[in-house]
Amino acid sequence: MEYLDFELPIKELEEQLEKCVIIGKESDVDVTPTCKEINKKLEQTKKDIYKNLTAWQRVQLSRHPNRPYTLDYIKAICGDTFLELHGDRGFKDDKAMVGGLGKINGQSFMIVGQQKGFNTKTRQYRNFGMANPEGYRKALRLMKMAEKFGIPVLTLVDTPGAYPGLEAEERGQGEAIARNIFEMVRLQVPIITIIVGEGASGGALGIGVGDRVYMLENTWYSVISPESCSSILWKSWEYKERAAEALKLTSSDMKKQKLVDDVIPEPLGGAHYDRETTFKTVAEYITKGYNELKDLSTADLIAQRMDKYSNMGEFKE
Repeated sequence: MEYLDFELPIKELEEQLEKCVIIGKESDVDVTPTCKEINKKLEQTKKDIYKNLTAWQRVQLSRHPNRPYTLDYIKAICGDTFLELHGDRGFKDDKAMVGGLGKINGQSFMIVGQQKGFNTKTRQYRNFGMANPEGYRKALRLMKMAEKFGIPVLTLVDTPGAYPGLEAEERGQGEAIARNIFEMVRLQVPIITIIVGEGASGGALGIGVGDRVYMLENTWYSVISPESCSSILWKSWEYKERAAEALKLTSSDMKKQKLVDDVIPEPLGGAHYDRETTFKTVAEYITKGYNELKDLSTADLIAQRMDKYSNMGEFKE
């Protein structure tokens, strides 16, 4: 297990507990009372830390290297039913964007999401979860295929943003994202969106238009990352913590502003501490969302979706 800077007190206690157990095994000394005391202190420390996280600390948790990624969710929830589909039929297959057909609790879904890597080699292969235009065009191709066959769409968002390279702009990055948003708003099947990690900028919005949008507890969703915001406003990354607070990017902030429909709770410590529980909870929310949408007529589905996004940002003086 890797630890973030604010998790170091937990690391120290877990190391103490491990040493205590080893001493008990290798000697005749009864260390049970000591182990219980350390374990009690460990549980309390976890509660104190994770129940009072700052916005920046939640951003750090969303990027935790042990956190499950899109394909982890797909494999755990869909099992052997997932069939990955490739390519945009125009340029190439973007490895940062994955998609295909899978079954969740007996219901077929077209699943699309950004995929990050778990080590240096796979991060380069997946382009760090930053999709090119062909990735968004692949996503749209799959969503239009789902519409043709009446299959609901599930999108899993986890990206630091769309790839900002020159070649991506030359191939129409902005147009590809805008086209996805335009087409998703009027897609004739239910769309469920879940922010499973980072939800940054247009890269997230390119697959983020949904009838039901859920955020995992320790994720963020914003037009810009705290580091980039800090570098623009203060010409330095040193103010990223202040920027994170000002951006109101946490799941609780987004729910309060009615920009997402609900927050999916995570196990104490984050999704990576208890993956099985996280996968089970996410599957339950997907089923719940689909059951709320499945009986709506196409006209009502699209009208509600349009109203939902049209009302965002409105205010009264």
